[in-house]
Amino acid sequence: MKLIEKMIEKENLQRALKRVMSNGGSPGVDQMTTEELAQYLEREWSRIRRELLESRYIPRSVRLVEIPKPSGGMRQLGIPTVVDRFIQQALLQVLTSIFDPTFSENSYGFRPNRSAQQAILKAQEYVQEGRSYVVDLDLEKFFDRVNHDILMSKVARRIKDKRVLKLIRRYLNAGIMVQVRGSF
Repeated sequence: MKLIEKMIEKENLQRALKRVMSNGGSPGVDQMTTEELAQYLEREWSRIRRELLESRYIPRSVRLVEIPKPSGGMRQLGIPTVVDRFIQQALLQVLTSIFDPTFSENSYGFRPNRSAQQAILKAQEYVQEGRSYVVDLDLEKFFDRVNHDILMSKVARRIKDKRVLKLIRRYLNAGIMVQVRGSF
């Protein structure tokens, strides 16, 4: 079974929908809320599914908002539509099983069943063992600066389904809508 078919399996989609619904969050450029998502998918899923299978699905632009940083200043955040969050979550779930086993055991960021608290406990354990250094990395604006061509070439080494690669590339290239006085 190809990866896109795994992504759109009923069980995977149900888990993705549950996750997106539980995360809530603000609407994207289309103003659709998570509460409206399930009903929308009931009406539109056959079309979206067909577009995904035929490599014709086009993600919407993300809505750009600024949120205050705890240390001062502002952080820019792109908010995808809830439909795109749903598709991204379904894709993440199948990609995680491929990529996560290859990651370092010492990596805790954005990994399933791992948390910042676990990273702190592990660091404390290393200190108690007598180690002199613990390294904490935060690559500032990494996703703003990562070279998409290099990233996609690395992903393509593991992912052979061209439809999935095209979908990922489309998400990487999705535009940004900046709010202008009262819009959105």
